[in-house]
Amino acid sequence: MNPERPGSLETLRRHNRVRVLEVLRRRGAASRAAIGRETGLSRTSVSSLVADLIAEGVVVESPDSEPRSSSPNGGRPSTPLTLDPSAGGVIGMDFGHDSVRVILTDLSYTVLDETLHQLDVDNEARKALAHAAGAARTLLDEHQIDRDRVVGAGVALSTPVRNGVPTSRAIFRSWLDIDVSGELEGSLGVPVQVGNDANLGALAEAMLGAGQDTGNLVYVMLSAGVGAGLVLDGRLYEGETGTAGELGHVVVNPDGLVCRCGNRGCLETVAGASALAAALHQSHGDVTLENVLRLADEGDSGAQRVIIDAGHAVGQALAGICSVLDPKLVVVGGELADAGDLILESIRESIERAMTPSAGHSVDVVAGELGSRAQALGAAVLAASSVPIA
Repeated sequence: MNPERPGSLETLRRHNRVRVLEVLRRRGAASRAAIGRETGLSRTSVSSLVADLIAEGVVVESPDSEPRSSSPNGGRPSTPLTLDPSAGGVIGMDFGHDSVRVILTDLSYTVLDETLHQLDVDNEARKALAHAAGAARTLLDEHQIDRDRVVGAGVALSTPVRNGVPTSRAIFRSWLDIDVSGELEGSLGVPVQVGNDANLGALAEAMLGAGQDTGNLVYVMLSAGVGAGLVLDGRLYEGETGTAGELGHVVVNPDGLVCRCGNRGCLETVAGASALAAALHQSHGDVTLENVLRLADEGDSGAQRVIIDAGHAVGQALAGICSVLDPKLVVVGGELADAGDLILESIRESIERAMTPSAGHSVDVVAGELGSRAQALGAAVLAASSVPIA
C-alpha cells in the first residue's frame, strides 16, 4: 500500500500542511482560529498540524506579534503563530535585460543579503545563469545556511513564461532552448521555480507591499521595458499562454516606431527607458533613464514633458484593462516609478479620461513599496509558495 498515492490520508495531510503555511506566509501572524477560518479546516486538524510544525521548529508561538484576538467566548486571547524565520532560507533571482539581482531571504521574506551585477542578460543566458548560481552559493555560504535548509529558489525573467518555460521567440531569444529551472537545480541542489518578472512583481506587491489586503490589482513595471502583472481575486492571473499583462506590447500608435517584438507603435516604444532617452536626445544629447529622472527632479521642463507623455500613454493602455477587470488598485513599479507624482498623476488622468463611466469608481494609482527588489522578492515568494516546508 502506497501512503503517498493521490487521495491517501498522508497526501491530504501534506496538502493541509501547505494550506496552513500559506496563511502564515501571507498574514505574517495568525491565531489557530484564524487559520481554521481561512483554510476551512477543523479546530482539531489545525491544532494537530500546528503542533507538528512547532515540534519541527518551522512555526513558533509569538505572544508579541499582531494580531491578538480575544476568544469569542470571553476566554484568554489566542497566541499568534508565525513562521520561524531562522528555520530556512529562500533565494530570489531577477534577470533583467542588463543586470542580475540575487537575494537571500528568511522564511518571512526579510532580505538577509543581496548582490547586483551588470550583465547583457538578453544575449548571454548561460553566463547570466552561471553568475546567478555562483552568487546564490556565495550568499548561502556567507550566512552559513545549509542547502537542506533552503526551501527553494525563484527566478524572474523579462519574457512571457508558461509552466516555467520562456515562450516568446521575439524576446529573450537566447533563453529559448535552455532549461532554466533544470540548470539551476543542478547547480544549487534546491527546487527552482520560474516566472515572468512583472507577474512576480505583482505577486510581491500584493503580498508584501502596496497591494496588501487588495484582492484585485494591476502592477505596472516601467523600466527598460514595460510589463504588467494581474492579481485577480487574490490570485496571480497569467492567461492561457502566460502572456496576460504584456502591456508593453499593446499598440498605442499604429504609425509609431518598430518595436523589438516586430510590431509597430507598442507602448514600450513610447514609455520604455530607451524611448524616453531618445525623446530627449535632440535637446539634451545622450542620456539614460537615470539622467531623465534626475533632470525632471531638478525641474527640467523637457524631461518632465517626456515623463508626463509616457504616463499618459501607459494610462491609455491601462484604461481598457481597468474597464474590463475592475481592479481596485494600479501599482506602479520599476525605475520610472521614482518620478513620483509626475508619472502617477499622468497615468491617473489618462485612465480616468478613457475609462467607461459605468465602472462606477475611480482606480487608485500608487507607487510600489518594494522598489527595485520587487521582482526578486516575488521570485522568492513563488519559490516558497510552490514547495512545502518539509
